[in-house]
Order: sequence, then structure tokens, then C-alpha cells
Amino acid sequence: MLLDAGVVTRCRHRVHLEHDPAAGYPPAPPDPTGEQRRADAAAHRRAVADRLAVMLGTGWAEVLSDGTDRAAATATLVATGTPYIWGAALPPDQRGARRGHVELLVRVSGGYLPVIVVRHKVTDPGGGAVTSPLSTPTPAGARPDPTRRVRPQPRDQLRLAHLVRLLRAAGLAPPGRARGGVIGLDADVVLWHDLDAATWPGGRSALTEYDARFADRLAIARTALAGRPPLAGPSRVTECRSCPWWPLCEPRLRSEHDVSLVLRGEDAVALRGVGVPTVDALAALDPDGAPPTPLAGMPFEDAVLLSRAWLADFTLVRRLPLVEVPRAEVELDVDMESFGDAGAYLWGSWLSGADIGLAHGYRAFATWRPLPTPDEARSFAAFWSFLTTVRARSAARGLTFGAFCYNELAENRWLLSSAQRFAGVPGVPAVAAVEEFIVSSAWVDLFGSVREQFLCAHGKGLKTIAPAAGFSWRDPEANGENSMRWYRHAVGIDGGVPDPTQRNRLLTYNEDDVRATLTLRRWMSSPQVMTIPYAGDL
Repeated sequence: MLLDAGVVTRCRHRVHLEHDPAAGYPPAPPDPTGEQRRADAAAHRRAVADRLAVMLGTGWAEVLSDGTDRAAATATLVATGTPYIWGAALPPDQRGARRGHVELLVRVSGGYLPVIVVRHKVTDPGGGAVTSPLSTPTPAGARPDPTRRVRPQPRDQLRLAHLVRLLRAAGLAPPGRARGGVIGLDADVVLWHDLDAATWPGGRSALTEYDARFADRLAIARTALAGRPPLAGPSRVTECRSCPWWPLCEPRLRSEHDVSLVLRGEDAVALRGVGVPTVDALAALDPDGAPPTPLAGMPFEDAVLLSRAWLADFTLVRRLPLVEVPRAEVELDVDMESFGDAGAYLWGSWLSGADIGLAHGYRAFATWRPLPTPDEARSFAAFWSFLTTVRARSAARGLTFGAFCYNELAENRWLLSSAQRFAGVPGVPAVAAVEEFIVSSAWVDLFGSVREQFLCAHGKGLKTIAPAAGFSWRDPEANGENSMRWYRHAVGIDGGVPDPTQRNRLLTYNEDDVRATLTLRRWMSSPQVMTIPYAGDL
């Protein structure tokens, strides 16, 4: 039995199911969104490979996926000292039970280093990241970068650690510290990681963390293969949302009232360890008493009350006797749509409140050219101009103004990123102007109001909370994952024919998102919110 790098970031119970002969096949069909992400990642890797082949010239060789023995072809290239090997299949580590492949092997003194290619950002603006240009993708060409800092991507480092272990087992790794590189979505530099550095919690290194996780997953897989009792049972984690085994795990968790149904995975594990395995057991504890174990996700009192709300099937419970939400005389609801890390293609808004000489209702500021595109600057500038016009007219009339969103992290990211990337384009604001707006009282995150004033037994997402206020989306398939698929068709990514019906679908979806925050805010300001159960009564 040989395990690949993905096993160390996979749910422990999923590892058991994947190696248990009695489990059969996953009950859920393939996830089309996940398949599309994998296709996009493959296209990104191909584009990077084509660029590197031109840059590196005669030092470049590619192991083709044409049915030949890739491991043997890789071994031949390694034996001849080829400087850059793309698509390498590494020798399996039978003793360590590992297998794997790597996008790029880079020859250095004493062996080869792994470089992986990923379709997400690996750096942020800042300083201190160690990078080298694509034209010199080796540590010899690397320098501390004054314009970039490392964006935490634990999965990347753990995969590199897996590859280092494979290279060392095959005698192909250079002596000294474990290192590996990553080429991210922007594909303009190689980011180098020191896998022996104490950059993980508790002073651990990526290599130390990897070794512990791999040993754990290997023990789970071997136990499953042998038909022995599992070392890991089901527990709800973030991965469950897209896991093909979830239809098998969910009924069991619900029938057992597993505590992970109301608390995050780490807290659920901790509670099980001290004899609180179920929602019922947690609900029976005294919320004013001492917690049986420290919780990372929420205060102990909230955890107990949340479990009681879950048992009563309450979506929401009021934390406070009275609910308050910021309001203004002129209100603008805002929602942004992005396509992964490629950019923000749509800024939607809904104007309401006092008359300032602008029509109330929905306005969309979009680019329908495939991202990334310079046209994104135009649509962002148009949105910012409208926002500042509404704000200025409100002030000129002596009216209070508020702009509202739900979970500002995404909007703030693209507000700042757009100002930085398109600096100097007419209409694009200075970064300082965006920062002033984000920290001002005029920018209100309704997610914060919900989090502070409600316990949410089934999640805090807008699609979960807004229906409690009586709102529903017109599209029965409305969600963020599906919007990615609609966008692909709307703009004709990969040379396809743009589909205007999918543009209209995205506009409807976005309009409903801003109407949802408006409806939620009005409901929180109304007497109807008092029909929601009060936590003090639980």
C-alpha cells in the first residue's frame, strides 16, 4: 500500500473508508465543481510548463503522459543530470509506503529539489518571502523579496515535505535543509520554503508536522485494509461539504447526535476526549460552569446554548433580549462576485432610503471579459464612483449614510487588491482612500451583527440566515460554487462562446444577494425579530 501527499490533509475517517474493502465506492457522484477546479488546475500547469520550456531552453525536458513508463523516463533524465525535469514520477518508497509525482524537479548540487505548481496565490503584498524569477527557478537565484510575504498555504508545504521524503528515500535529494518551491496563480516567481524552519504552531517545522500526520494516516489505512476496527470515526469538518463519503457519514452523525454537528472539528475531538461525545451531553452541562476542556471555536456558554438550540431545531437564537443593527437614512447594500483568485468581475449594489436624486434599486458594475482582464479596472472604477457619489450626496444633504455587506473579508480583499493592482487607472481610487472607507463607520458588516447577537445552530452564512427573515433566492441553485460554473459559461472561458443567459443568471443571483442583506437588516430592526427564541430561555 502506497499513499500520496493528499492523505495528510484528508479527513482521518475518509482515509479509513478509502482503504476499507468493505466500504465499497463513495455513495456520492463526482462533484462537477471539484472536477472543474481540477481541470482549471491542469490548464494552469500546462500554461506554466509551456512558458518554462521557452525560458529554460535546452536545459528543459518533459516526461510525457502518453502511456509510457513515466518513472523509468524520469530515472533516465535524472541519470543524465537533466537540469529541469517536468512531470516527473518519483520512485515509490516501498519502505515508507509513499508514492508521488511533481510538476518540476530542479537540479542543484547533490541532487534535485521539488517545485510544485498550484492555482492559488502563494504570496501577499509585504516583504520577506524568498523568491527567484521563473527564468532562474533554483535557490541559487533566490533572494528575500521586499514586495512579497508568504501567504499561509499549509497544504503546499505538506506536499513539498512528502516529495522531499520520496527524493531522500530514492537517494536523489541534496544534503542539508529540506527545501521546495511553489509557483502560484500569478506564475511570476518561484516561492521557496525552508521545510525545516520552525514556522508551524508550537515551534514545529513543516517536515515534522508532515511526518506526524503521515504516520497517523498510514496507521489508519493499514488498519482499514486489514479489516480491523477503525482508528478514526466520522466527524464533521470543512471537508465534509465536498466529500463523496458525506452521504454515508451524515446519517450516522445525526443518528448519534455527534457533538461535531454543532462545534468545529478540533473542539469536537477535545470534547469527545473528556466524555462529551454528543450534542445531548453538551446540552446537559451548566453553561455557567467551568468547561470540561478548553474550546478554541467559541465560549463554553455559547457552545452549551448552541447545542440546546440544535436539539430544539432552532436556526437562530437571540443572544440578547433586544436586537440592534446599524441603520442610516441613505443605505447602499453591496455584494461582490469574484472568480477564484483571478479577480472581481461584478460589484452589485442596491440603493434605498432617503431621496438623493438617484434612482433606488439595483445597479451592477461588471466586466464580461474573461478574468484576468484590464477591463476589471473599468468596472471597479465605475462602482467606486457610484459609491462615492452616493456618499457625497448624502453628506451634502445632511443625511447619514451606510454601506452594508455580509462578511466583509471578501469585499475588503478585492477593494484593496483592485486599488493596488490598477493604481493610476482613471477612476481607480488610491489605496489610502479605500482604507479610509473600510475602517469608517459608513462600512457595516452585517455578518458581525449576526455573529454578535445570534447563536446560529445551522451556520452563519447568508443563505442560512436570510430565510429566517423571510427572504428567498429566485434561483433554486443559488450558491457561490454554482456561480463559478455560471461565470465560466457567461464569459466563454477557454475560448467558448459566451452565454448571455448565464450573465443574466449571475446578475439575478447578485441582485438577490444585496436584496437579502437589505431584507435581513430591516427584519432585525422590526418587531418580528422578537419571535426568535431568546438564549436566556434555553
